[in-house]
Amino acid sequence: MILAAERQAAPDFTLLASNGKNVTLREYRGKKVVIYFYPKDNTPTCTQESCDFRDYNGKFAKLGVEVIGISPDELKAHDKFIAKYELPFLLLSDPDHQVAEQYGVWALKKLYGREYMGIVRSTFLIDEEGRIAQVWSKVKVKNHVQSVLEAVVAMGE
Repeated sequence: MILAAERQAAPDFTLLASNGKNVTLREYRGKKVVIYFYPKDNTPTCTQESCDFRDYNGKFAKLGVEVIGISPDELKAHDKFIAKYELPFLLLSDPDHQVAEQYGVWALKKLYGREYMGIVRSTFLIDEEGRIAQVWSKVKVKNHVQSVLEAVVAMGE
């Protein structure tokens, strides 16, 4: 796994979003973007992370930051997840994990002695020029969103 690195251009992509439209990263040039990769909708840790981003979404919006979640889930799962937890931002579907591979977050994982390929929970802060400003890999959810918000605030100083 080679993680996309800070100060490099963020890999561009186009994925189908929960609003039914294709979303391309380059459409966000001129804005800061937080992209968080998570393994699966409606699982405890992924739900907590998404709800934390939901709860801080107003603060991100005031700073001109767009939040986007990406997982391998299909749009139907995203729709249920968004409705159940009132998520105010787009979730993108990456069922073939092509974007996850571009960002280096699709990797071999181990759980209870079983090995499998999956998403390594990671977050990328992308600046207005489309460069990766900061990377959080192997994210622990507790206080993570606050750390991301602090990094955004520090960029503006």
